[in-house]
Amino acid sequence: MVVGLVAAAALPVTIVLAEVRRLFDLSYAAAAAPVALFGGMLAIALARRGRLRIERTLGRVGGGASAAAGRALGVIGVLAAVAAAIAVVTYVVLGRFANDVSPL
Repeated sequence: MVVGLVAAAALPVTIVLAEVRRLFDLSYAAAAAPVALFGGMLAIALARRGRLRIERTLGRVGGGASAAAGRALGVIGVLAAVAAAIAVVTYVVLGRFANDVSPL
């Protein structure tokens, strides 16, 4: 669950640091996207592993809620990373077209 929390919080925390605290430019916040992506994928894999362990022991080890929460946070992290990638690509493409547009 901790890995999923890190994955889900990576992008929002960097955006807050960029916008509110002015520690760096917002464009550098995109560097947190790989952290969110790989952390989310790892959280999903760990949650699956935990669920299999719970099934194998017939629920005696517990942790079903923690595995579900970790999986949900991992999915949020992956989706946030995909959204950040789309935003960065859009920013780059629009930046290139802004220089090529001539007034009519």
